[in-house]
Amino acid sequence: MLVKITNKSNHPLPQYETAGSSGMDVRANLDDAVTIPPLGRALIKTGLYLEMDHGLECQVRPRSGFALKKGVTVLNSPGTVDADYRGEVGVILINLSAENVEIQDGERIAQLVFCKVEQVSLQEVKVLSDTERGEGGFGSTGNK
Repeated sequence: MLVKITNKSNHPLPQYETAGSSGMDVRANLDDAVTIPPLGRALIKTGLYLEMDHGLECQVRPRSGFALKKGVTVLNSPGTVDADYRGEVGVILINLSAENVEIQDGERIAQLVFCKVEQVSLQEVKVLSDTERGEGGFGSTGNK
């Protein structure tokens, strides 16, 4: 599947790092480093603009190594870039560590995962059908 991209950064296009990768790492596009304090958040621009067919979305997801090593993750994970959006892709990062974290230009901050999506029609009804699970949720199926 083809996705068109405009790159207004000085960094290479996102790419799959291995043959089995689901996501492509995306880099910060900054004039100056950004410091995120503990429990602080920041919108980090990427310099990337996407054009994709309807029926696709681009999910902006955390990088596991970035989260583990620095305590930084994507706040609205996964962030969604809709097929009809043409603005710059931004990443909302939150610092969950106890230390200030500095984000540098060119640093890999998140990953982009492209997924098929469908729009549905909603049918309002008064009662839903019964299932074995019913209204059980939030841990109702047990701990193990």
